[in-house]
Amino acid sequence: MNGTEGNNRTGWGVLGGLVALGLIVGGWALGAQIKATRLNDRYVSVKGLVERRVKSDRAIWSISYKQTGDDLPMVYSRTEADKKSILDFLNQQGLSASEIEIGSIRVVDTQANEYGNGNRAPHRFIVEQQIIVNTPHVDQVAAAAQKTVSLLQKGIVLSNDRSEGLTYKFSGLNAIKPDMITEATRNARAAADRFALDSGSKVGAIRQANQGVFSILAEDPESGFSDDDSGGRGSSADSSLMKTVRVVTSVQYYLEK
Repeated sequence: MNGTEGNNRTGWGVLGGLVALGLIVGGWALGAQIKATRLNDRYVSVKGLVERRVKSDRAIWSISYKQTGDDLPMVYSRTEADKKSILDFLNQQGLSASEIEIGSIRVVDTQANEYGNGNRAPHRFIVEQQIIVNTPHVDQVAAAAQKTVSLLQKGIVLSNDRSEGLTYKFSGLNAIKPDMITEATRNARAAADRFALDSGSKVGAIRQANQGVFSILAEDPESGFSDDDSGGRGSSADSSLMKTVRVVTSVQYYLEK
């Protein structure tokens, strides 16, 4: 064998080794790609629900009342007497003057709105006024709202009933959000673990997650629905002293063999 033939064989040997190494690396890369593709196809979508019962921390109570008659000074005088009776009533319920706002008086002259059609109102003047209670003392307001019959017994005509004029607000949502999100995510993971166990798989990393929208609902589902920007069916949760805060998280987990 001459030197040229030896060099050729050595070159072919090196080339063959490189080709073999390329096939090995290429096969490994292809296998990893197939594995990754299958991993992308194997995931589970789960939801974690958390509800928490909370108490409203602010009450806003609008009390509207009116008097009617044909003598304006007399009607106004009766309206002032009604205002004093209502303020005394609120004071008796433990509500202070700093929590009470008195609105402006509205006077309607029904004859000024007539157009010669012969339909005359029973009384010429209607005098209306509004008292607004804005307080964190929600229990006092809730109790007082049940006693408005005492005002009716004094001849005070309330323009709206308790359910229309009284709303309750809860302002502590931001304080409970982190704990609720953590609990909801934990519940979602538990659901994924159960699914993986039933399917002979193992839960891997998170593929996608959505913390969900918080909803404030009436405690009694018969009396109200959503009270936030999640597109609920109404806002009557405002009428409930006790409320339910709800969040639903959506999480996707990869599944591994």
